[in-house]
Amino acid sequence: HPKKERKNQKTKRERKDTHQQNSPSSLSFLLLPSLPLSFQIHLKEHPPSFPRCPLFSFSSPPQERKKKPKDKTREKRHSSTKLSLFPLLPSSPFSASVLSDSSERTPSLFSPLPTFFLLFPTPRKKEKPKDKTREKRHSSNKTKPLSICHKPHHPFAHLPHTYQQKERKMYAEEFIVESPNVSYEEKHIVSKYNYQTTKVGIENDRVVVRPVNSEVIFRTDRTVPKLGVLLVGLGGNNGSTIVASVLANREGISWETKEGPKTPNYYGSVTQSSTIKIGSDENGDDFHVPLKSLLPMVHPNDIEFGGWDINGANLADAMERAKVLDYDLQRQLKPFLKDIVPMPSVYDQDFVAANQADRANNVLVGTKQELLEKLRRDIREFKIQRGVDTVIVLWTANTERFAEIRAGLNDTADNLLAAIERGESEISPSTLFAVACILENTPYLNGSPQNTFVPGCIELAERHRSFIGGDDFKSGQTKMKSVMVDWLISAGIKPTSIVSYNHLGNNDGKNLSAPQTFRSKEISKSSVVDDMVAANPILYKPSEHPDHVVVIKYVPYVGDSKRALDEYTSEIFMHGHNTVVMHNTCEDSLLAAPIILDLVILAELVGRIQIKTEASEDFEPFHPVLSILSYLLKAPLVQRDTPVVNALFKQRSCIENIFKACVGLPPENSMLLEHKVRTKFL
Repeated sequence: HPKKERKNQKTKRERKDTHQQNSPSSLSFLLLPSLPLSFQIHLKEHPPSFPRCPLFSFSSPPQERKKKPKDKTREKRHSSTKLSLFPLLPSSPFSASVLSDSSERTPSLFSPLPTFFLLFPTPRKKEKPKDKTREKRHSSNKTKPLSICHKPHHPFAHLPHTYQQKERKMYAEEFIVESPNVSYEEKHIVSKYNYQTTKVGIENDRVVVRPVNSEVIFRTDRTVPKLGVLLVGLGGNNGSTIVASVLANREGISWETKEGPKTPNYYGSVTQSSTIKIGSDENGDDFHVPLKSLLPMVHPNDIEFGGWDINGANLADAMERAKVLDYDLQRQLKPFLKDIVPMPSVYDQDFVAANQADRANNVLVGTKQELLEKLRRDIREFKIQRGVDTVIVLWTANTERFAEIRAGLNDTADNLLAAIERGESEISPSTLFAVACILENTPYLNGSPQNTFVPGCIELAERHRSFIGGDDFKSGQTKMKSVMVDWLISAGIKPTSIVSYNHLGNNDGKNLSAPQTFRSKEISKSSVVDDMVAANPILYKPSEHPDHVVVIKYVPYVGDSKRALDEYTSEIFMHGHNTVVMHNTCEDSLLAAPIILDLVILAELVGRIQIKTEASEDFEPFHPVLSILSYLLKAPLVQRDTPVVNALFKQRSCIENIFKACVGLPPENSMLLEHKVRTKFL
């Protein structure tokens, strides 16, 4: 009968409500203060494993509650208690304790709760009136399963304002080191640094490792000079993009795109857009600063640009031809770029692809010696006309074929200078630029893969103590390869096949379509995994090496939007196989441009750092071969008898730790030992 059935249901509800008035039906708790989740446990009835005694008891100051008149028309709902669990604060007026029945098993959900956690009663949200016409879905005598719901919740949301966790500042633009080993003088930052390393030797058929400590003093000139940068290939995609982008940042030019307005930035630059950890605060949270704040550095907006190019188009036309930047930005930049015209450059058809001949309308003529003198004069005049303190020259022009290394031609510094004077045809344009810079004591950086730095050129740089660095910008595919292979081998996985395919449609791709220039690129791309393979003799025998193939194709339609496809096949546990395939689409020049900025900024800074070791009587500069720039280059140039490091994070750590040492900070060891023992010692 309908009336009888409704009466029975009401009796069941009242019986259930009486039971639930004496039992917790909703608990809200946090296992850790840092967890961003609140877990709610709804218990319609005690599961059999729960003890019948109260799990929690708490006391609080008595509070007078105003009795509200009951709404007789509204059906009585079951009473429930909602408890929130928070860390115990000394000034809290509440107290709590955890009780358990030793005769019955306490559920594992509650067993790990620490005694310094505190329960707060919190008000339950008002529930919407139930639809009486709707049939109840679940029977009142049916035990509902335990359910856990996750919802975002701030750990201190229910605490009074004084208990709220204050947001801590974990980032700063500037900092100062307070240490007896560091002094900030008017002109220099001087740091006494304990350099720790290890030496390994074989004695009586056993390997002996000895820790070695050396005291090193770093002295960094605090005066940031006005920097001038001369680009070889100023009118190319990279050259026009970097000059236009710096102007956009300097002038604060915004532009419209189909996604909305955009503002300029220096994303992709490790000096301008990356941070490093300098330590931890009293709570153990890491504190970061921009890399550029470690030491006084040149800002990109302050750089004066110039350069050479075999094509005479002004930079406004070169930017339009490159098709890299958005149209609205190009339109606004043209007035700034239309008067910038590259100086005539050195062109030798034998060293580049034949398809470059139609661009060569702005070239120097004369003998090798005359060209050398003209380049030296250009450097001096640029420095005077622009009023800069320091000049750096960077090659971002076409990839050349490899030059032949011959005794009597370029094997020594004297033979190289004599070969230039004789007008030997095997002296490449890039080597000619390098020699001119060395003789002018101007740093020279090679952003292409050819062997610009022949043995005679390196010897000449060491003789004149002039900085050189190379080779080949590490922007996309190779940078990823140096991460992937390092990760696989360090994880004990054996890469057996690496196949890299590229196609692009800019002038770089056009020039690389010639076999002789492609060979230079192939060599620089293929050597990137050598040191990582050699570091693990467990995986590789002495003569063993992964199959490594590099393919580059010229597809005019895609322009500067380069496509890269990589396949890594590895041998895993029990001779199983694993294959990882990656596809990358990127604007080639937008990846290379910030690398150009980093190279010139770091090269200038390194020139202001001097080192005094226990073996030296006075301060001395870094070695002329700037291996510290390896992070930015595919085939890092290093001095004789020096290991080549290609693993990306080791290369970055080198930059980071040297700059830290200059201000007396230790290298990052990632041990976090103070958080791994119970006794606090820091």
